[in-house]
Amino acid sequence: MSHALTLPRVREWSPVLPVIAVIALLGLPLAPGGDGGAGPADAVSALVVLYCGIRLVRDRRRPLTRTSAVVLGLPVLGLAIAAMGAASPGEGIGGLGRYLQIFVLVPAAVVLLVRDRGDFRLLAWSFVGLALWQGALGVQQFVTGTGASYQGEDIRAVGTFGASDVMGMATVVSFGLICALGLALGPVGRTSVRRRALAVGCALALLIPLALSFSRGAWIATAATCLVQLVLAGLRRALKVGAVAVAAGVILVGGFGVGSAMLQERIDSITQVTDAPDQSVVDRYTMWAAAVDMWREQPLTGVGLKGFPDHRDAHASLALSAGSDTEGAGAAFRKQPLLSPHNMYLLVLAEQGLIGLLALAGSWLALLVCGLHGLWRARRTGTGLDCALVACGLLVWQLIDFVYADIGGPSTVLTAVCFGLVAWWSLVGARGFDRAPALTPSVAPRAEEAAAR
Repeated sequence: MSHALTLPRVREWSPVLPVIAVIALLGLPLAPGGDGGAGPADAVSALVVLYCGIRLVRDRRRPLTRTSAVVLGLPVLGLAIAAMGAASPGEGIGGLGRYLQIFVLVPAAVVLLVRDRGDFRLLAWSFVGLALWQGALGVQQFVTGTGASYQGEDIRAVGTFGASDVMGMATVVSFGLICALGLALGPVGRTSVRRRALAVGCALALLIPLALSFSRGAWIATAATCLVQLVLAGLRRALKVGAVAVAAGVILVGGFGVGSAMLQERIDSITQVTDAPDQSVVDRYTMWAAAVDMWREQPLTGVGLKGFPDHRDAHASLALSAGSDTEGAGAAFRKQPLLSPHNMYLLVLAEQGLIGLLALAGSWLALLVCGLHGLWRARRTGTGLDCALVACGLLVWQLIDFVYADIGGPSTVLTAVCFGLVAWWSLVGARGFDRAPALTPSVAPRAEEAAAR
């Protein structure tokens, strides 16, 4: 009789492991001074889509419900029209592929690979793990003076993303904090006490690198999203957690003096974006105005995918600078060109017109409505509330962040996984099915029969 340990069969492994590999690859260091294009995580995300397609062909099942297919496929309409209006076939195909990756293919693959709430929570904890790793590197950069340049000092926390993508670490840490808070606000149970305590500890720890990122946009989006999560979880719990967060902030900034002077100056600058804006804010306003002018020329279809850089100078005023200065975190001084309006809604409006914006924003709005409906159901039944809070929180953060940011850089693939988690909850978990109908076909019929009874 053999007592050798036996490994689980391949079929028993969680199908979301390839998605976790995409998240893990974002923790690898990037080449200093890189152009911020596609990286290893993007390549693996393409393999995830291929892997999901192979599973669908093997199982010979309908991949998505009709509603899911419409919601996830809605952006394709505007993208196809904008791709045909691009300046060159290469730019059209390249832009189409990027948008499909972020908003259609990878999210659909995540929806089909997540089997149940256990897989959902596994991915959420993966977000937290990546955020802790990047946040720890960011804190080290601040302490040792090896981060990106900020006010003449190399102290800005950017993690492995470098000075060319200063929003990368802030985005990752924000996602991790939102996931940790959602997991902490889940239903109380005997087996969940330790997990809740761990989630609370992770959320509080992530406040430090988020502050040291000096990203005003990430601060605003994260604060607003956490407030929404707390309110959706219950006012009593919101007051308790809010008191803990305020106390932690006072101790970190006031007690230990974690960059208190610079943080206060950065916070004060948020209220000066109209009275005395700095050059970065002036550039952003100028590019926003240029994007609106482009849309006015082609209101329905826009100027074509990747067309904003080519039309920028013809529509921007003289207030626009030559570019933003980047330095530090292992990279030499570099003038980074301004190739987008740093507003996702205006970027889509300029390049894809009203058709593209309505299609893309309509898909996001449908996910938000379905996700919130599922959250109310989770509050009534007492099951899946943590998943609902994570999914709704991620979507709310992204919709707020898109007001002053757009897609681009190595961290963009994490946005695709984020939309996949949101889509799974909104289109599968929120409907009362614990599993996707395609890759686990035996569960959905049983759920429907139980609902009918």
